[in-house]
Amino acid sequence: MDKDFIDNRMNVNRRHFLGKAAAGIGGIALGSLLMPDLFKGGKGLTEGLPVGIPHFAPKAKRVIYLFQNGAPSQLESFDYKPKLNTMAGQDLPESIRKGQRLTGMTAGQSKFPLVGSYYDFKQYGKSGAWISDLFPNIAKIADDICIVRSMNTEAINHDPALTFMQTGSQIGNRPSMGAWMSYGLGSENQNLPAFTVLLSRGRGNGQGVYSKLWSNGFLDSTHQGVLFSSGEDPILYLNDPDAMSRASRRKMLDKLAELNHMGFDKNGDPEVQAKVQQYEMAYRMQTAVPELTDLSKESDATIKMYGPECLVPGTYAANALLARKLSESGVRFVQLYHQGWDQHGNLPNEMALQAEEVDRASAALVTDLKQRGMLDETLVIWGGEFGRTNYCQGGFTEDNYGRDHHPRAYSIWMAGGGIKPGMVYGETDELGYNIIKDPVHVNDFHATVLNQMGLDHEQLTYKHLGRRYRLTDVAGKVINDIIS
Repeated sequence: MDKDFIDNRMNVNRRHFLGKAAAGIGGIALGSLLMPDLFKGGKGLTEGLPVGIPHFAPKAKRVIYLFQNGAPSQLESFDYKPKLNTMAGQDLPESIRKGQRLTGMTAGQSKFPLVGSYYDFKQYGKSGAWISDLFPNIAKIADDICIVRSMNTEAINHDPALTFMQTGSQIGNRPSMGAWMSYGLGSENQNLPAFTVLLSRGRGNGQGVYSKLWSNGFLDSTHQGVLFSSGEDPILYLNDPDAMSRASRRKMLDKLAELNHMGFDKNGDPEVQAKVQQYEMAYRMQTAVPELTDLSKESDATIKMYGPECLVPGTYAANALLARKLSESGVRFVQLYHQGWDQHGNLPNEMALQAEEVDRASAALVTDLKQRGMLDETLVIWGGEFGRTNYCQGGFTEDNYGRDHHPRAYSIWMAGGGIKPGMVYGETDELGYNIIKDPVHVNDFHATVLNQMGLDHEQLTYKHLGRRYRLTDVAGKVINDIIS
């Protein structure tokens, strides 16, 4: 066929073709630099999309989850029920309980005396949100947060409820939310892990936390949360042994990588490749982590905002400030666990101590992110694994009481990351037992968090043992009413 005919039919000449081709190759090269996993293929794919590419435009780039381990009482924090005070001592009506499941700790009680909050509530912000006097600093940021009062779960004991909130399943060996984020979005900073974990212990009755909560489950081990300690070495075994130089470490890792690649070529185990990546990450972290954990460059105003305890490693305040620094450095998912919220007795005294430890730093984190222009792209979450009963556990007095586990309704709050600020969502009945408006299940919560990060919870899947798994299992819907 005549060449001129072909060029005319395609409306292209040699110069036009070469120009377009060069632009295309340049775009591919740029894409591979911006997203190293762009053409990785294989297990880096989330339903056909390379790691690092969201399913749609995200509202948030990163998450900080302030998990209050042990379940803080919503009736002493964010769900004001004055009728409980007027009915104090009266038995919970069967028309409210409706035969619902109780824990073994209160199932044997013959009476279920209602008990109101020992602490006063006031309204704050444009939404008029009712917030307890236990949280005066969080009350000051009422216009920056969205309080969800209608969370609910099936789990009634700590271990399954905690595991469900973190992994979307009440049993172990499932990837945690942070691991799913790492799998779906990769890392923003090649010198730091995509998912980090910080622990602190309060002065109340503590429930344990364990590594399965930040596990990678059946995902590659590169997606497991990296635990920071409060000791002299924030990450154990990260430093080189005495007398080993940086050059020697580099040479050793290169030789080790050669051996591992030989092993991979022989048996094809992807965990071998993951181990190589972990060694390389540890090598890069040797420089990045000490700089992150050094608070000497923080301003006096910042230290004052978080409180003096932020200078004490391992405290909630120190971890909240470190969470901001990690997030600022590009860590996708920062998970805090603060233990001590399990008030089955002596609730007025114990909860006051717990609230004092977290109130100032929690509010400071939101304010700090906002001042730095980071809040819009950082989703902050605060809450526990379930709620607390409106009736007293054990003996009843109005100034010394406890509350049992209550999965039917509890409160959390969120800020930033495309969540509507200054909003209260969901409602419980006048005794705070059942949800009467806009319920939010744990699966819905997970779907919404993924959505804010640009991930469709139905598309973010991983095939394991012949089945495609996802964080929300076979349920969950995005709560669009709280999204701005």
